[in-house]
Amino acid sequence: MKISTYYPYRSAEAKERYLSLYELIAKEWPIASESRMVSTTYGETFVRVSGPDGAQPLVLLPGVTATSLLWATNIEGLSRQYRTYALDRAGDIGRSTCTKPMRDLSDILRWLEELFTALDLGDQINLVGLSYGGWLTAEYALHFPNRLRKIVLLAPGATVLRTRAEFYVRMALVLTGRRYFARAAVYWLLEDLARKDASRVEKSVDRVLLTLRCLPLRRPIGPTVLTDQELKSLGMPTLFVVGEHEKIYSAAQAVQRLNRVAPHIRTETIPNAGHDLTIVQPETVNWKILEFLK
Repeated sequence: MKISTYYPYRSAEAKERYLSLYELIAKEWPIASESRMVSTTYGETFVRVSGPDGAQPLVLLPGVTATSLLWATNIEGLSRQYRTYALDRAGDIGRSTCTKPMRDLSDILRWLEELFTALDLGDQINLVGLSYGGWLTAEYALHFPNRLRKIVLLAPGATVLRTRAEFYVRMALVLTGRRYFARAAVYWLLEDLARKDASRVEKSVDRVLLTLRCLPLRRPIGPTVLTDQELKSLGMPTLFVVGEHEKIYSAAQAVQRLNRVAPHIRTETIPNAGHDLTIVQPETVNWKILEFLK
């Protein structure tokens, strides 16, 4: 299948428009970093590398329609002891290019495996994923367990429990492009951050609307709920972290299911946070991750 040079954006102008804002936000990245474009079968993946050279690798996977910049509030703490690799996912918003569309989960996993090999990360990778990236982390761990040292699932999409219907209803309304619905959905999802810093949530609403204008509507891949056996088979040390006010599913029920079917998976609940846990409680989340990884 032949695709445009500006895929997955609507047009070359849409790509330029989004990346102009992206570059402005990138200037706020709080520490020194090295930018790399890494070749894979699916195109070139943009990777933001920080931390001491030679330290253990720590790969950071963002959520859907999010980029490496999602980790700006966490990156300084995580990069003190680890060589961090924050990605712009191929086929999604950001600086990565995509010359071959990803049709299913196997394509995404193949892209990740090629990327990790090209980066020469070895077989002791620490992999951390947020939201959709958390689901991808779990799926990669099921298919390539020998590549990983430890994994961290931060409020993973589905994975443990089905996503609430309210989330899909709100997202469907967001797709109308009306600011009223986008604002309502973002304030609902990031409720704790809204109480702490409403101006930051307003900027998130602006970015959601810009993303809608720049990306065409398309059917997403996943995420899915893992079976009991799949959760049990996560053999490497695994940490599940969720905000107590998580909106996409019940945090308490997710922890209860893991404790019941996969008690070897460590669970942590972050107070005064929801799906915005890495932004509203960055120090606590960083501490939980680093304490688990050490």
